[in-house]
Parts: sequence; C-alpha cells; structure tokens
Amino acid sequence: MVRCIAADTPHAIAQAVQTLVDGALLGLPTETVYGLAADANNPAAVAAIFAAKGRPADHPLIVHVAPQPTVESWRALLDTLCDRVPDMAWSLIDAFWPGPLTLILPRRSGVCAAAAGGQSTIGVRCPSHPIAVAVLREAAARGVIGVAAPSANRFGRVSPTTAAHVRSEFEGRLADNELLILDGGDCAVGIESTIVDVCGEHPVLLRPGHITSAQITDVTGLAVWGAQQHSPQVSGSLESHYAPEAQVHVADAARLRAHVDSLSSDSMAMSAVYGSAALLNGLPAGLRCREMPSNAEACAHDLFAALRDLDAAGVAHIWVEAPPLGLPWDGVRDRLKRASAPLPTPPIGTRPSVL
Repeated sequence: MVRCIAADTPHAIAQAVQTLVDGALLGLPTETVYGLAADANNPAAVAAIFAAKGRPADHPLIVHVAPQPTVESWRALLDTLCDRVPDMAWSLIDAFWPGPLTLILPRRSGVCAAAAGGQSTIGVRCPSHPIAVAVLREAAARGVIGVAAPSANRFGRVSPTTAAHVRSEFEGRLADNELLILDGGDCAVGIESTIVDVCGEHPVLLRPGHITSAQITDVTGLAVWGAQQHSPQVSGSLESHYAPEAQVHVADAARLRAHVDSLSSDSMAMSAVYGSAALLNGLPAGLRCREMPSNAEACAHDLFAALRDLDAAGVAHIWVEAPPLGLPWDGVRDRLKRASAPLPTPPIGTRPSVL
C-alpha cells in the first residue's frame, strides 16, 4: 500500500520517523530527488529497498545523515560509519554539506554492510532539504544513525522529483511492503548528487552533478581524477540508467531538425522533442514538444520531470537537443547519456521496455 502525506501536516515528521524506526519504507524529499528511504543499518529494511526497486543487491546505496553543529559532532557521527575520514573530505564537508555532494569513504566493518552492497567503502551524504533534515535529526535521536535512500523509482527508471512521481512508480506494485511518501514539494536541484571518492590521494569524480569538479579542486587544492579501474561501484554508474519507457535520442540541433523533417505523420505522432526555444520555433506545429531551459541549473531541475511528462504522452521516441559543453552542464549530459544508452529500436507505434 502507498500513502502520501503533506510534510506540513501535523505529526507528519513524527510519522515519517516512526516509519524508519519500524524498518519500513519512506518516500523522502531531498534537494536532489526523492529517495526511497529506510534505516541503513537494518538489513531487512535495506533488503526491502532493493526488492521494491528491483535493484541488484550488490549495487550500493547512499547513506544520508543529519547536519552536525560542530567538527567534534561530525567526527563522532562519521566514526560510527567510517574507518577514517581523509583530510580532503573535511574540506569538502565544510564547503558543501549540507548539500548535493556524496563522499565515498572507508566503511567501518560491521556497519551498513547491506546498504554498501558488501563493499569496503560507503557513500555518505548530508542533504539540505529542510524536511529531510528534520526527519534525519529525529530519526538519529531514536537510534537510526543513517538512512539509505536511493532514488524512489524502479531500478533504471527516471528519478522522481515530486511526490506524485514516487506514487506513480510504486502504486499497486508493492506486494510485501508499505510505503509512506512525505510530500515536501518539488526538488530544487532535480538531479542526483555529485559523487566523489576521497579514499585515495586525489578526489575521484564518480558521478557528476550540481557541484562541479572545478569547485572540488578549488576547495581541496587537488586535481580531480576520473573514475579508475579500481574505483568502487556507486549509484547511477550503470551505462543505461534514468531511462523512460520511450527511447531517448540525443542530437545536436541540426541533426535533430533534419530527423524531424524526415518523419512521416505516423512517426511524428509517436515522437516528442525536448529542446531550446530556437529549435522548437522551427518545428512542425503538430509535434509534441517541451522547451529545455537555457540555464544549466534550471535544466537540471526540469530534466527528469520533462522526460516523465513526454513519456506519459505515450510516445515511442524522445529526441533531446544536446546540451551545451561546459562543467555546469556535466550532470545533465551524464543523465542524458545514460538515459539514451542504446536499446533495440522498436517498431513504429510501440514503446520499448527498459526493465
């Protein structure tokens, strides 16, 4: 069963915290996307996350923690989860927490093993959304040291940025679990956190997001490396991810316009375009379109909602104008690259499955 309550409803935070304490699932708003949350140190609760999402049990989850008022309290909290916290991590914590940054740290043996997918490292994030902060603080006071919260969608699908998206993912699909969704409004950032491995001598960027590699270098004074052969597996790192049922194609404006011009009326009815105002201005009036914001932050905020809206129209193909180059757009480009990973081309009038 799926239930949804507004976060400003009396006792809503208390209900959400009790859900976590009871080992049940919670749809939790964060500034990035909504998470499917459960007690990170409760193996049965973590198993319920994997089961609800259809996610492989060796694909690690990010553990979310409440903000701390002092360095000493941060050390005490992270000591419960991690073997050690490298110096570069402290500079990033000071600069970006609470916020959309996940740090990969050496995991303390015996803690959150299921959430970490059995790896020796653990991803830790401190979200800034006020509702998430309130839940995490009260949960911590009741013995929940961290909350595992991957995106609240079925595995491989488009991440949810509203409570309605979460409901649409799981309504009628949870045979053995109940889900309480805490409606905290639209997510401000709109794409998942930047993930940085800080276990070595240099920060290693494992997933781009709102916080860029240049910002990480500015804070740490260290060059940011790309993923290494021995880098830990992290959330959102699969080649195909964030995908709607329709096939996503990414192309520059000229190629996209030429493709649309070649479509038959039947093909056009099963196609949609997500692109700039300049591109949309010259496309056929009958084509289903949505304007892509010209600002990177605004586009990140809009991206998943746009893919969901166009997908809900029942089209078979979504054509997306390639976003500009530049670090601020890295997170958007990454999500589109994975959303458009090659899939078998369906016949006209059918919608491919990504699951």
